[in-house]
Amino acid sequence: MGETVLRVAFIGLGNMGGPMAANLVKAGHEVVGVDLSEEARAAFQAAGGQVATSAVEAVRDVQAVVTMLPAGKHVRAVYTGADGILAHAPKGTLFIDSSTIDVDSSRDVAKAASEAGMDMVDAPVSGGIVGAANGTLTFMVGGPDVAFERAKPLLDIMGASIVHAGDAGAGQAAKICNNMLLGISMIGTCEAFVLAEKLGLDPQKLYDISSKSSGQCWSLTSYCPIPGPVPTSPANNEYKPGFAAPMMLKDLLLAEEAADSSGANTPMGEKAARLYEEYCNNGGENVDFSGIIHLLRKSG
Repeated sequence: MGETVLRVAFIGLGNMGGPMAANLVKAGHEVVGVDLSEEARAAFQAAGGQVATSAVEAVRDVQAVVTMLPAGKHVRAVYTGADGILAHAPKGTLFIDSSTIDVDSSRDVAKAASEAGMDMVDAPVSGGIVGAANGTLTFMVGGPDVAFERAKPLLDIMGASIVHAGDAGAGQAAKICNNMLLGISMIGTCEAFVLAEKLGLDPQKLYDISSKSSGQCWSLTSYCPIPGPVPTSPANNEYKPGFAAPMMLKDLLLAEEAADSSGANTPMGEKAARLYEEYCNNGGENVDFSGIIHLLRKSG
């Protein structure tokens, strides 16, 4: 694609999709967006984008389509069937699905795209709302080499790290494995601070020691769940979401589903899912995932 100006449809202009689409506009592409939210549509127009009344209308004259949708059922509905975008986009259109969904749905839709004569990659993201706004997301990409090479120039605009994880569905697999690890490690980090509090150990001292010892991890040194040690962490902003607890729960449930279907043994992932379920059902629904430290304090 090089520096060619493309007409791109972007379906899903929410907290992540909106700024991602705006970055494509800033880069000079002609982007037509679709979203059920009037507020999201208005924000995208204010960023210089065009707005279509439906996904089918948006994809009729494009070279590429990016989707950012809530779940597998939404991706299947938007892509497949007589009213799906695969049936209405020009032959040879490139599709990039940046939704975080179950691996089976991702692979099924990729197969449908291939049968329709389209190139497609699954490209879920890591980096949160800030990464989406700054164009510094990490994309974990699954799909054929040809589709990946076509997608990369667009992904480079929206992200800082683009990793080709393998064939169709590999991006989704990488995302849910990574976030299962993240959910588990955040709970472990929170437990360590809660125990330190109970033992009368200064939490800053624990941070100073563990951040340079064998307990070091991203949840500690980049996203510390207590105020103070890492000024940019949500703990220093009343736990307002960078990555909301319900989104972590979604990813843990996807990991649990994948473990069941593949026969993998993930007892820590399952326990993490149960804890995040409890947290989301008891005040954590609008809080950053690191706020689970509050639940652990209450149950201690």
